[in-house]
Amino acid sequence: MTAIVEERRETIKEIVTDILEIDPDEVTETSLFKEEHDADSLRAIEILAALERTFNIVIEQSELSRMVNLRGVYEVVSDAAGW
Repeated sequence: MTAIVEERRETIKEIVTDILEIDPDEVTETSLFKEEHDADSLRAIEILAALERTFNIVIEQSELSRMVNLRGVYEVVSDAAGW
């Protein structure tokens, strides 16, 4: 993984953990936001909006169904940004 990709993933993780109000050590790439971290749909929309602002991209709300864990969020952001 390149340094740029790693930096983007770290930024995404910071956004997610800040909005979910959890310690970065508590979340893994596959831990489920809703089931394991008590995230609700409002938090998911906050994450989506923060990612759009941070990376200057547009993410369709239909993509929320893929954004259930960090791996899904990485994929959605990567697809939207064309990385």
